[in-house]
Parts: sequence; C-alpha cells; structure tokens
Amino acid sequence: MMRDRFRTMASTVFLSLILILLVNLPDHPDAVSAGSFARLPLEWPAAFLLLLIGPAVTRRLAVWLIVLLAVLILCLKLADLGTQAAFQRPFNPALDQQMIGDGWNVASGALGLPLALAALLAALIVLALAIVLLVAAGRSLAAAPPRHRARLAMLFLALALFAGLVRGFGLPLVEVRMPSYLAGRLALMVESSRDMRRFEAELARGIGPKTGRELFSAIRDKDVILIFVESYGRSALTDPRYRDRMARRLGAVDEEIRRAGLSAASAWATSPTVGGLSWLAHGTLLSGLWIDSQARYDRLVRSTQPSLNRLFAEAGWQSAAIMPAITLDWPESAYFGYRQVLAAKDLGYRGKPFNWVTMPDQYTLSAFERLSRAPAHAAGRRVMAELALISSHAPWTPVPSLVDWARIGDGTIFDNQAVQGPAPAVLWADPERVRAQYIATIDYSLETLGSYLARFGKDAVFVILGDHQPASIITGPGASRAVPIHIVSQDPALIASFEAEGFTAGLQPAADGREWRMDVLRQLLIDRLSAGP
Repeated sequence: MMRDRFRTMASTVFLSLILILLVNLPDHPDAVSAGSFARLPLEWPAAFLLLLIGPAVTRRLAVWLIVLLAVLILCLKLADLGTQAAFQRPFNPALDQQMIGDGWNVASGALGLPLALAALLAALIVLALAIVLLVAAGRSLAAAPPRHRARLAMLFLALALFAGLVRGFGLPLVEVRMPSYLAGRLALMVESSRDMRRFEAELARGIGPKTGRELFSAIRDKDVILIFVESYGRSALTDPRYRDRMARRLGAVDEEIRRAGLSAASAWATSPTVGGLSWLAHGTLLSGLWIDSQARYDRLVRSTQPSLNRLFAEAGWQSAAIMPAITLDWPESAYFGYRQVLAAKDLGYRGKPFNWVTMPDQYTLSAFERLSRAPAHAAGRRVMAELALISSHAPWTPVPSLVDWARIGDGTIFDNQAVQGPAPAVLWADPERVRAQYIATIDYSLETLGSYLARFGKDAVFVILGDHQPASIITGPGASRAVPIHIVSQDPALIASFEAEGFTAGLQPAADGREWRMDVLRQLLIDRLSAGP
C-alpha cells in the first residue's frame, strides 16, 4: 500500500513538472524567462483527468496520446527556438526538413565532428530517457488503485474548475496554449501550400527578359562580377556597437578605390532570409522572383525562369560560379547556366580551413583571378562571375588577415592564421566576444575587397552585397532584413545612372535611402547595364 502511494505521488509530481514546463516553454528565445513558466496551464489538469477517469483501455490509450503530444510539442518548440534564434521565424514542418541536415553540417564544421556527435548522442539519450519516464509515470497513474485515482481525479477536477474560474475573470495566471499553438502550426503548413500555388502562377507568368542576346550593351567590354558577402547586413553599418568601425573601414576602402580610378554608389536591399540559407538570397537576386523558402528554391531550380547568369551567358559572357562553401555535389547549379563552376575542391586551396570556413576570402578572390578571369581574357572573352565570400560566416573564429597578394600561392601561407584565436565552443560562451569576432570578420572582408578592387578592378563592374543579416545574437531582436549593396566601376557615368535611381554616392548607403527588394534589383541591374546612363 505504501509502495503504491509513493509510486502514485512520484508519478504525479514528475508528470506535473514535465507538463507545466513543456506547455509553458516559450517558442521564442527572447521570451524565455522565469516569469514565462509562472502560469497554470489548463492542459495540466486535463491530461491527468484523461489518465485517471474512465475504463482501463481508454486510460492506457491516454498514456500514449499524452506522450505523443508531449514529444511533438517538445520537438516543435525546440525547433522554434532554433529557427527563431537563427532565422527570426517559426519552424515550418512543411518546408524546413532540410534545415536539420544543414544545421548538422554547420554544427559539425564549427564544433568538430567528435564534439558534435557527442552533443547529438547526449540529446538523443536525454530524449529517450524522458520518453521512458513519461510512459512509466503515465502507466503508473493509469494503473493506480481506484481509491488513489479517485482522490487524484477530484483534486485535478477542482484544479481545472479553479483554473477555469480564474481564466473567466481574465487573470493572466491561467492559460490554454496548446490548441492555438498546434492550430497555428497547422495553419502555417496550409499557408505554405497556398504560397506554392501562388509561386507556380508567378513562374508561369515569368519575370523579366527571356533572352540575353541583346542585353547589356552598355558594358559590352567589361567583366561583371557579382560578390555576395556572408552575413553582411545593415546592422553592421547602423548598429551603435559596430557602425564607427564600419564607417572607418568603408571610408578607407572608398579612398583606396578612388585612388585606383574607381567610383561607387550604394543602397539597401531587402533579403528574403536572415541568419542563414544564403542560397535563397542568391536565387532571389538572380531569378527576379522572391525565394523565401526552401520549397520555392527547389521549384525554381526545376523551372525555365532564366537566371541573370544565363542571360549574360547568352549575351556572350563567360559565366562562372566561385563557391568556396560548396563541398558536396551541387546539382542545382545547372539551373543558373554557369559555363564554369569552381567549388571548394576546384580552387586549389592547400591551406588549413578556418573551422567551417574552407578558405579565407583573399584566397577565393586570388583563385578567381587565376583560374577564371585570366583564362577567359586569354581566350578573348569577358566574364560574368558570381562569387561567395565566406570568411564572415559563423562561427567567426579565427579571423583572417591580409597577406601580400603575390605570396598567396596555394594558400598554405594562411596556415598560422587558421589556428589562431579561440575555439568555437570557448568563443560562444561569451556573446559579447562573439559579436566582436563577427564584426572583425566583416571588417576583414571589406578590407580584402578594397585591396582587391584597387588591384584588379579595372575594366569591370562589381555588384557587391550582403546575402542576409546575421543571427539575432549579433543584431539583437527585431532587426531589419536589409543588407548593403555597392556598385563599383571605373565608369563614372554608369555609377551616376545608379545614383539617379536612388543610390548614394560612395560606399556608405544613406540611413534614410531607398531599400530595394532583392528580387526587384535584378531588373534594375538589367536596365542600367543594358541602357547605360
């Protein structure tokens, strides 16, 4: 008898703690606080009444129903916390399955495979143990002696009535969260299906010109080099924590390129993503369609919507992709119409990686000049190239530094830099240090670009922009999705034509300047590079 009473009490306490914590767990990291758990969820007494009342078969079924819902809600809320922290949006089960693999690739690259595997194994063990304990506690209550169940049922019925009365008076101590939470998630999935139907209609209509044969006459004798800078967002230029350093850097780069005979104009662009998923930004700018989900991207790369790269290729340029972050097969590249693809293994880097970052930006730019631009010029062709600079990708350690361009060679000159600085696990224990490292990598990327433009920037038009804002640990909550975009050329008339469209002279966009959606920018680039001033 004492053993039955103890088992019933232990099961009641354990299940109560789990249910209260689980139901009250916020789905956004900014909402996590001690106060967020100071609520009485009506789901708590309701779950116990299911376990305690009715015939044995329904009580046993209730055990599995409660455990299934608990695991589902836990997984959804943990996924929400991750996607909100990284991408500032809730997890969408209909669209975000691929992020599990992408998250693993980033974690294993940043933390190292052994530590990432250990963390994953520990998480799975904890989850399995929690499920076993939940099932055991639920079965214990469902099979408790009738007198124990009757007393507990009366207790939880009284709690439910009390909670309902408190809620009826509008007091914030009692809440019913799970029905609306799960209904909201279902509505999100339904809306995703509707969104894909709208996207199919956009693809059927098509956006922009269908051929590049008559385009880009204003720059017929120039290379066009499109450079995405990882995590280079508006916050880097406007957040009080970073703006002074960035203003100095942009001023120095502006002066450096002016001495080399180049001019610049800048504006803001709205990215379809934040915190990651860079390929959505690439796809948006290059297709002229708003690609804000993996489902849209997957459908885009199966479509006939001509990419900007393909339009240049049809107009006579040698189209190329320089992608140091691509380490696996990349079948999606066929959509973009590149004549040359240089992934990480093709760039000839023999130096040590910078954690997840396969090679520093300076090496990427040097390899592009050596392996793509110089051979095309030798064959009498101009290049339209898309480059991804990734030194400013998380985990932001170590921070590279510039070396003599003539000494870059196979990249082994960077080996000493690649082993400097804190390990990612050490760095990420201190958010302030993470932010300092982030802005240091952006500073490095801009310094590298300034040196590169001054050295190699003649006879080319450069379109340089961020792919997205970094995660909220860098920007703080509620940051915009804007990124800087810079047009750089030795042709002042071409730069003036962008200024006439609302761009600001120089490399510092005006704080109140126009913000272009990234999909709209594609047509602006086509117009300005085709018609001239």
